[in-house]
Amino acid sequence: MDQLKLAALDEEDLQVLSAHLQDAVLTVADIRYLPKEKKAVFVMNRFVWDKEADKRSKEHERRRSALAVSRVSAMKAQNIRQNARDTVLELLAVTFTPAEAPSGRIELAFAGGASLSLDVECIEVQLSDLGAAWSTPNVPQHDLS
Repeated sequence: MDQLKLAALDEEDLQVLSAHLQDAVLTVADIRYLPKEKKAVFVMNRFVWDKEADKRSKEHERRRSALAVSRVSAMKAQNIRQNARDTVLELLAVTFTPAEAPSGRIELAFAGGASLSLDVECIEVQLSDLGAAWSTPNVPQHDLS
């Protein structure tokens, strides 16, 4: 089993994580902010872009993964109803906007204009696959017009 385990400690590392997380899906219920621990955790179904489709079945893979952001002082949601726990969010990108070094804001941008902003002391992010992959015939599509 080739499970992904990555860490990001700077903006370049975070761009690598963002590429692996593009088109991951999660529900509002899969989002946890733990203010006492200064941590935010997101459990999601990650589309495996870095592996080709099976040649015979044309199936792709998804994996259950966790994204953990440490040193979080605040988290704000935009266009996400926190009481709509079954709402599915499709992650487009994870970005960093610097403030007074090394602090800044990590933003998770979702399809449809939803986003989460995390004020962080510094970039300290981990991405880990949680289990085996499963196949999917569905490949995320993006309207580029």
